[in-house]
Amino acid sequence: MYKFNVRVYGLLINDNREILISDEEEYGIRFSKFPGGGLEYGEGLIEALKREFMEECLAEIEVLEHFYTTDFFVKSAFNESQVISIYYLVKPLTDLSLPFKHQPFDFDMEGDIKQAFRWRKLDKLTTDDVTFPTDKRVTELLIQQWNKKI
Repeated sequence: MYKFNVRVYGLLINDNREILISDEEEYGIRFSKFPGGGLEYGEGLIEALKREFMEECLAEIEVLEHFYTTDFFVKSAFNESQVISIYYLVKPLTDLSLPFKHQPFDFDMEGDIKQAFRWRKLDKLTTDDVTFPTDKRVTELLIQQWNKKI
């Protein structure tokens, strides 16, 4: 039996042309990604993304448009499932009131699960800013689009 792991992520770009990145640590494994997470049974994609932003960023968002869906095989880094990730451009409905960091993995919390957020300038964004293969592909696409707008 094949297991599928459906993930949904939001690409939040602020007025300073910076994108929001989430640095996380779970049980000693560190990774950087875009905000979002797993679809729960019974949820739609948009509903799940709004829930994830409320849980992670304490923010209500508007989903603007679809950006990318995984189009290659990705095995989960955490289990034996195949990951399918969907990315949307989003905007917050109110100002974000998170303690933004300037360095990756600058956690204020203790425990097995940690998270911190930081802004990264789009013109400085590289695939090294994120960990997982699908996020790296999305970063390449963001860079291509950013270069077209310059």
